[in-house]
Amino acid sequence: MQCFLVGGCVRDKLLGLPVKDHDWVVVGADPQTMLTHGFRPVGRDFPVFLHPQTQEEYALARTERKSGRGYHGFSFHAAPDVTLEQDLARRDITINAIAEDENGNIIDPFNGQRDLQQRVLRHVSPAFVEDPVRVLRIARFAARFNFTIADETKDLIAQMIADGELAYLVPERVWQELSKALLTDKPSLFFTTLREVGALKELFPEVDALFGVPQNPKWHPEVDTGVHVMMVIDQAARLSDDLAVRFSAMCHDLGKGQTPADILPSHKGHEATSIRLTRDLCDRLRVPKETRNLAVKVAEFHTDVHLLFELDAERVLYVLEGIDSFRRPERFQQYLLAGEADFRGRPGYEDAPMPEGNAFQACYEAAAAVSATEFIEAGLSGIAIGEAIRRKRIEKIAQTLDEYRPAA
Repeated sequence: MQCFLVGGCVRDKLLGLPVKDHDWVVVGADPQTMLTHGFRPVGRDFPVFLHPQTQEEYALARTERKSGRGYHGFSFHAAPDVTLEQDLARRDITINAIAEDENGNIIDPFNGQRDLQQRVLRHVSPAFVEDPVRVLRIARFAARFNFTIADETKDLIAQMIADGELAYLVPERVWQELSKALLTDKPSLFFTTLREVGALKELFPEVDALFGVPQNPKWHPEVDTGVHVMMVIDQAARLSDDLAVRFSAMCHDLGKGQTPADILPSHKGHEATSIRLTRDLCDRLRVPKETRNLAVKVAEFHTDVHLLFELDAERVLYVLEGIDSFRRPERFQQYLLAGEADFRGRPGYEDAPMPEGNAFQACYEAAAAVSATEFIEAGLSGIAIGEAIRRKRIEKIAQTLDEYRPAA
């Protein structure tokens, strides 16, 4: 029985990155051997065990064979005679097929270290085509490490697309990979990599449709909407670690991909389409409720933050209420972050503060400070209290706008 560190922990160590989790593969053992040594079984699809002291995962060396479509279409063989190299051969890309023994020696049968040095993502074997999740994973690794995909691997991805393999991806796995990609330092690379290999239109057609659509002339017409949204996603990554903010940045302009040509380039009225497409995307990927809700609200109200000084106080209050800002102050902060990412997602504005940010924050604080207490003490009751609060909030917002509005 021999134990080897494998996969991401070895890769990250070789890259000089922090290692979060240790994954082990065990050669020369069977389930009974693991139980005898005190390991606790946890795997459902294949034999995985928890170490009795460290609680780290130890998986029996295994091979796999394609037996159907999609991520679950595999049969596994785990036995004492399965070698380390056979286990590594079933992995997706060479940089994930490196092992380290208990003495610190590197085992690298597929030249993963070379590809780390050359910053290339390359498939381990032609079996890469058997799992459609690998298309998402390789794009995610491109975003995380800023690596390029080998030409021969691009050819395999093209074969997968032609064979319709991506249609068998389950929503949970797509969302899982998208979430991880959005949490990288430069998530735009995930989408541009998918687009480069022809997979973006298959997996995220709403995003793919944005490329080639011109932006509003006021917002740098030389940058099309697809490029703008990529810049916005990266700005959101700079501004916030919040997945919901980053996902909202991705969705905020989806409607522009279906904006009728006769109203280009103003794009007025695309918000309703953005809302619908965001909801449809969230339904398709089964996006968690809180993330979905913010994305829909940002799609609905993202232009208001940029037009703040052109709005009246009633509209500002409508936006604040629509975001549920008074019950959930964190939602308003998420909205502002998404708005700032949108503002900065233009050439030359990457480090510029959003002019309306402080003013909108002040409007919110002025409105939030209005309390029911004074109206109760004045003898109001029932719906009259709510109406009085609303009138006072509009008054406070109007005063704040006057204070912050730039001179004509």
